[in-house]
Amino acid sequence: MKKTTRATATALCALIIAGTTAMGAGAKNSDSYISSGEYQTEITSNLEYGGNIYLDLSEKALPGVRVMLDGSEMIAGQGRIINSVTYVPFRAFCDAMGGAKVTWDASTRTAKAAANGVTVYAKQGALYLQANDRYFYTVEPIANIDGTLFVPVRPMAKAFGLELEWDQSLRAVLLESGGKKPTSGSSFYKSDEVLWLSRIIHAESSGEPFRGKIAVGNVVLNRVRSPQYPNTIYGVIFDRKHGTQFSPVSFGTIYNTPSAESVIAAKICLEGYSISEKALFFMNPRLATTSWIAQNRPYLFTIGNHLFYS
Repeated sequence: MKKTTRATATALCALIIAGTTAMGAGAKNSDSYISSGEYQTEITSNLEYGGNIYLDLSEKALPGVRVMLDGSEMIAGQGRIINSVTYVPFRAFCDAMGGAKVTWDASTRTAKAAANGVTVYAKQGALYLQANDRYFYTVEPIANIDGTLFVPVRPMAKAFGLELEWDQSLRAVLLESGGKKPTSGSSFYKSDEVLWLSRIIHAESSGEPFRGKIAVGNVVLNRVRSPQYPNTIYGVIFDRKHGTQFSPVSFGTIYNTPSAESVIAAKICLEGYSISEKALFFMNPRLATTSWIAQNRPYLFTIGNHLFYS
């Protein structure tokens, strides 16, 4: 991941969840295309409030984005680009997936849609979707424009088992059915992995933004994949080969009950989302008792109070 001090996000698009009550606005993004691979991002912070980012949608909406499902127009005339991000209405999208039942909970600012065997929850301001008890990172926040809730398209496509491509020549999102819908969270996530990953995320970054929590989880999983470290989450956390690796192990805070947000961040990491596959170290320079990391490891990026290194 390139060194950066500004938030940008490429390879993203967004869906509109229509038919909800009027709510707030949200955060500015950059590119309008979608890559065939995973999100590629450069992230620090961007007007974060309690883990939520609110979009600045003052830029004029530009029509002309098509959304195709299996070669046919899915929501004719409703696709558009706003602040360089492609959006489509979620209610119409879910109807196209099999007669969706969409409800809105004003107390939690959360929309619920059930269609074709998939139940999806989308909360205004959140950076994730919940689908069949699985958690998919949205990169940019779920936001409301003129009473309509917007959600990035890639996690929504994952939720319904759709393959997704962006065709620049057609200015179109191309979706194909036939993919495998996600299994339930209870069968996908391993309880011990969620437990220990969420505990270290909470212990190390309870006051950090949501992206910072994910980045801390990425460090642990990057170490699991590295031959230089143990090959389990528990093993990495309690690794003492070169001394205690994580201070919460020494302080005992590793055993504290993790917050709900830390648990969700852990599950997003276990879904395979990575802010950086290179990050192996992080530190808060105001709290660090040694400067070894800064002096010996290449700097990557900063999120909140943490500096990350490879």
